[in-house]
Amino acid sequence: APRLARRATRGAAVRPMAAATGPDGYTVDGMGCTEVDEQLLEHEGHLKYRWEKFLERKNAIKEAEGSLLDFAKGYRKFGFNKTSSGEIVYREWAPAACRACLIGDFNGWNPDANHMEKDEFGVWTLTLPAGAIEHGSRVKIRMKKGDGEWVDRIPAWIKMSYSEPGVMGAGYDGIYWDPPAGERYTRSNPRPEKPASSRIYEAHVGMSGLEAKVNSYREFADDILPRIKELRYNTVQLMAVQEHAYYGSFGYHVTSPFAVSSRCGNPEDLKYLVDKAHGMGIRVLLDVIHSHASCNVEDGIAGYDFGQHTADSYFGEGDAGYHWLWDSRLYNYENWEVQRYLLSNLSYWVEEYGFDGFRFDGVTSMLYNHHGLQMEFSGDYHQYFGLETNVAAVNYLMMANDMLHEAYPGIEVIAEDVSGMPTLCRPVREGGIGFDARLAMAIPDVWVRLLKASREDGLRDEDWSMHEIIATLCNRRYSEKCIGYAESHDQSIVGDKTNAFWLMDAEMYEGMSTFEEATPVIERGVALHKMIRLITMAIGGEGYLNFMGNEFGHPEWVDFPREGNDWSHDHCRRQWNLADTEYLRYYELNNFDAQMMRLDEMHKFLSHPHQFVSSACEERKLIVAERGPLLFVFNFHPTNTYEDLEVGLGMPGKYRICLDTDAWDFGGQGRVMHDAEHFTDPGGPVTWVGPYEQEPRPCSMKVLSPSRSAQVYFKVPETMDPMEAAKAAAGVSEFREIRVSRSGGDGGHREFQAQGSGLASSPSSTPPQRRQVADPDNIDPDFAPKTGMNAPSFFARDAPPTVGSAEAYQPRPRKAVVDPDNFDPDHGPGRTGGGGGGGGGSTYQAPKRKEIIDYDNIDPDFR
Repeated sequence: APRLARRATRGAAVRPMAAATGPDGYTVDGMGCTEVDEQLLEHEGHLKYRWEKFLERKNAIKEAEGSLLDFAKGYRKFGFNKTSSGEIVYREWAPAACRACLIGDFNGWNPDANHMEKDEFGVWTLTLPAGAIEHGSRVKIRMKKGDGEWVDRIPAWIKMSYSEPGVMGAGYDGIYWDPPAGERYTRSNPRPEKPASSRIYEAHVGMSGLEAKVNSYREFADDILPRIKELRYNTVQLMAVQEHAYYGSFGYHVTSPFAVSSRCGNPEDLKYLVDKAHGMGIRVLLDVIHSHASCNVEDGIAGYDFGQHTADSYFGEGDAGYHWLWDSRLYNYENWEVQRYLLSNLSYWVEEYGFDGFRFDGVTSMLYNHHGLQMEFSGDYHQYFGLETNVAAVNYLMMANDMLHEAYPGIEVIAEDVSGMPTLCRPVREGGIGFDARLAMAIPDVWVRLLKASREDGLRDEDWSMHEIIATLCNRRYSEKCIGYAESHDQSIVGDKTNAFWLMDAEMYEGMSTFEEATPVIERGVALHKMIRLITMAIGGEGYLNFMGNEFGHPEWVDFPREGNDWSHDHCRRQWNLADTEYLRYYELNNFDAQMMRLDEMHKFLSHPHQFVSSACEERKLIVAERGPLLFVFNFHPTNTYEDLEVGLGMPGKYRICLDTDAWDFGGQGRVMHDAEHFTDPGGPVTWVGPYEQEPRPCSMKVLSPSRSAQVYFKVPETMDPMEAAKAAAGVSEFREIRVSRSGGDGGHREFQAQGSGLASSPSSTPPQRRQVADPDNIDPDFAPKTGMNAPSFFARDAPPTVGSAEAYQPRPRKAVVDPDNFDPDHGPGRTGGGGGGGGGSTYQAPKRKEIIDYDNIDPDFR
């Protein structure tokens, strides 16, 4: 109590100062973040110190270079550039070198042909006549070390490097990239606007193909981007774009930060990919690696470290310059030229290729001198602000985010941080580090832990802790955004398992055909795969991420070509054919993922500030949560189905289902009726989240909650007529009627096609007004009495006759139907509701089916 009193008193004294801003809109003393997080007041000294160091370096850069953005245009000065007269100017920062010269194809690799000159800042310069170096030719810089040894290195700012294909152990060469005007790709599509919430598709271009080979940028653009668009992701995050000599590093041991990975194509090919994505309305983020660099001295930037003092090197000395777990070099973030190099790297990818943002890898390693190694972060703020904090790296990240958000207002920058550093995702103007969001890295860990324990340790589904799941999904600061994800590339690589593999293991190879009844393992796996992804998206963050192929439960791990697998690409690809085969359950999982993305597209729940978990019942294994305008009901119990389940919610009114994991089209059992309307009653039930009793919600509603399933409900606007409600539930803007002519005769029949749902449309005349249709005898099980139309195709069929509240539609018992003319392909003797076809022990002979024409457009699903 005394400590709380001291904190309150101190907060009252400091808060007016924290709110003070200068004329430029920036906090005066770096304490602006305390307005949203009072726990930061205890670390006032640290926050003010890092702010002072940030301003000190930023002001020095502005005085010397003009602005942070001008400083970040170093690629226009360093590396290879051309003057207005066409001369080629090459500059390289290498203060530890005693002598330097440029060698390559252009001068026959003659070290005496083109010597460079060094200035007082350690920058070497060479000017060549126009046309002296041919586009696409090889170049290197040869430098003399202090001990007299000569070494050849790839230029640090090179934009293309290349290794001769098919030659084992072939080294990389720098490539002079200056294509003639006719070979340069010019972007034509504008950048898409930054969405309210990002639905991110994490992808690796090289392993994105169906064939066992390295896929190209253009193949990805032509073949994979349409899939991403169809799945309704609005952002693609590209891995392994920066050049890396070792393919098996997944792109994280970067050798040339400014160069594109030459395995997948050249710079013009990558520009084509980004531009095509923009044309589809998809933004592109780059997985950027500024946390470390490959130790490969022959092929990368690490070769510029000759053992000199850190002031003359890109890297730190001793432990400060080496990451023992990753076996990689660590940048010296306090060095002026390192800051220029890294900031320019960010600006270059945005300006030259059109990237819309970045995912910063390994941010935890940057934030702390211990790099997060052998550390367990408890959430205690003293772990974040102290002597172990790498203030130089924090200041670099602040400058990077400050520069990016000032120069490119629509940019998005995401941090991969496992520590939970406070202020990481608060604006730099407040004294924060400036990221837009962090990855919620604890979420996939909890799923792996549960699934692994279920398979290896015998943990029963009945023993899963609902409170642990909710605590993990909600464990974030409300003032700092997170990107939730159930699994990423980390869970896909060899040595680990995807969620689908933990759930179904080897049975995925034999049991995914819908022609055969699902085994208990497959039935459980398919059901939980959908539920895990949905609850993660619903509650786990303000954005969502999925790794390429995991949306449909890709059955293979990722194993890059290496000596241990005889350099095979068999496990370094994606088997898209599985997701495209309609009779496989992979197809149904893929379909569900698309509808899950559509749910946010329609209802914008990810970006909505309202999130409330009203129940996490351990006994019944139920989780009930509100997110934005939607109500989510999850039943993780393996066997128990709850009829007339009373759930609490915030807004009164009429509700309908808009997504159901148990729908037939998603590989479910179709136990829930989707056209039922649910009406609320005043007062919510008494509920618990783990051991904590919750205040009852203002309203309650009764629903059916089948075992191992989840349903999402949306509030039907009071002014919405039944047809509009059906469109909203189906995710379409219109049901358009199109006429299809009969071959060999006059007239025709009419079909309905959902407009605005991503389906191809065809021209037609203005559709006539639909006839009123009634189903008094309740013959059609899919008939919706309120709308006079069938449920949309992704809704469940053959639902049970009773569901929902007392006001919901209750179908009467069906009449017996006789089908003497074999109109109904599913009708047969002895089946429920089938009256014709003979009886006894005679063999049924089905007559030839009649052609059916729907002249009056009664059935909108008729094809």
